[in-house]
This record gives sequence, structure tokens and C-alpha cells, in this order.
Amino acid sequence: MTIDFTGQVAIVTGAGGGLGRAHAHALAARGAHVVVNDIGGSADESSADNTPNTPADRVVADITTRGGSAIADYADVTDYPQVTAMVDRALSAWGRVDILINNAGILRDASFRNANIDDFRAVLDVHLMGGVHCSKAVWPHMITQKYGRILMTTSASGIYGNFGQANYAAAKSALVGLMNVLAIEGQSKGIRVNALAPLATTSMTESILDVTAAELLTPDSITPGALFLVSEDAPTKTILGAGGGTFAVSRMLEAHGVFLPADARTPEDVARHWPQINDSTAQSGTDSTAAQIQHFVESAIRATPER
Repeated sequence: MTIDFTGQVAIVTGAGGGLGRAHAHALAARGAHVVVNDIGGSADESSADNTPNTPADRVVADITTRGGSAIADYADVTDYPQVTAMVDRALSAWGRVDILINNAGILRDASFRNANIDDFRAVLDVHLMGGVHCSKAVWPHMITQKYGRILMTTSASGIYGNFGQANYAAAKSALVGLMNVLAIEGQSKGIRVNALAPLATTSMTESILDVTAAELLTPDSITPGALFLVSEDAPTKTILGAGGGTFAVSRMLEAHGVFLPADARTPEDVARHWPQINDSTAQSGTDSTAAQIQHFVESAIRATPER
């Protein structure tokens, strides 16, 4: 099987460096037209020879030099009108949008005690609302063409937590929730939505990784997972962890649970049955809100004596 993106149109946010740049290069190398979005700079910034010299422009120049197709975009993903204008530019250039990779992000690390509320909100705006804005802007076009692939960028911090990253973890966890709902709503419309949880050496992480880890955790080692998740045969509603060449699916699991009758439904009863309630060796198989409702209701019915 060869994964090919010839003729498809992809938008990659935060693509002026790091993971986004790697994703953009790889998509273009496999035939995609790529919108390289990065807020770093504007079209008015020029180098000494009066040519555009923003991060997005440099990535576009690299792609086109290698025979690929790309345009630069400077939209701020926290600004919805700018995002819709970016999508309109993609449509004007190539007539469709097949792929969106929500990669743009910032860090404002601090312990929760010392966290600045404005910084907290800024991180949520870029990661979460940036993902919302971009997904919302491409959604109607993907519905019309009955095809679309959207990739959220989550993080192990959002799945498991990490000291000093309450803002980042909250945003990244919220993107998983967004993915879950969009995957459900897009299923009948040919739209598949997934999440990538990367661990890579980028400008955001280089200060916290040691030399050995930094050498192994390259953006290029993660991009193959991203491209699979936006390919025609991609799964949907899936979280893929990736780093240093290792790929692993993450899932939220639910124990089978214990039904407590009304006359034994106190906090003390919950404590008494905690080993069974917390026993993940027997899983419920729940994979949706509807499935959880059904499981809980059926458990209650089975445990209730017939009248």
C-alpha cells in the first residue's frame, strides 16, 4: 500500500518550524498542495534581497525548490475571520480542502500556584480555540465534498498530566474531547478526525529534553504517524502517541463497574467496593456516551428484582 496525496489540499498550522514544518514537507513530497500557516512574521517582512523571509515563506521556498506545491499564510488561529480568510485562499488556489492539521501551539509553563491567568487563557486560545476555528472553517467544505481529514495535536501532558503545564494540559485534553465529537458528527459525511500525541524536539521542548532525548525525538520521526492519520484509509476517533520512531494508540478505558442497590448506595459503600469499582481487568467495552448509558441502565435492570 502506498499512501499518496496527489491533488489533495492540506492546511498545516504552525508549519513555520518543528512538527508543522515536517508535516508540510512530507505532505508536499507525496503530492499535496500545502497551505503553510505560521503567524511568525507577515508578508511585509523581507530579506536583504527584498524577498519574503518569514518562517512560513522559508518552508514554502524549500517545498517549491524540491518541486512541491505550497503557499504561505500568516493567519492568527485565534482570530476566526483570519482563519476563514486562510481557508478561502486555499479554495481560491486549489478549489478544495481535504486535510487540516491543527498543529499551532505555544507554551506558558508555570506551576498552577504561580500561573498567570492571561497566560492560561492565551494557551487555551491558541491550542483549543485555534483548533475550533480551523476545524469550523473547513467543516462545511468537507461536508460538501463528502471527504475530509482533520488531525488535532494533543499531548501526553493532556492525557496524563505534567507538572507546571495546567494550561497546556487543559487545552490538549480539550482537543481530545473535540476530536471525539467531530469524529462522531463527521462519520456519515466522509470526515475522519484523529489526534496525534507527539513527543519531539522542537523550539517548545528543547529546553526540557536532555541531549540524548533531543537527538532521538526528531519531528521527522513523528510525521509518518501524522500522515497516516490524514490518509484516505485513516481510522477515526483515534489518539496516536508518537516519538523517536515508536507509535502507540492511547485509549480512555472504563472498568466494568459495580451496581450498588439503593439501600447500599452511600459513600461508605463506594469505599467498600472500591477494589471492584477500580478493577480495570474487567472492562465495560464502552466506546461512546450512548454505550455508557446503555451499560449503566442494563446493569441496573439486571440487578433489580422483578416486581
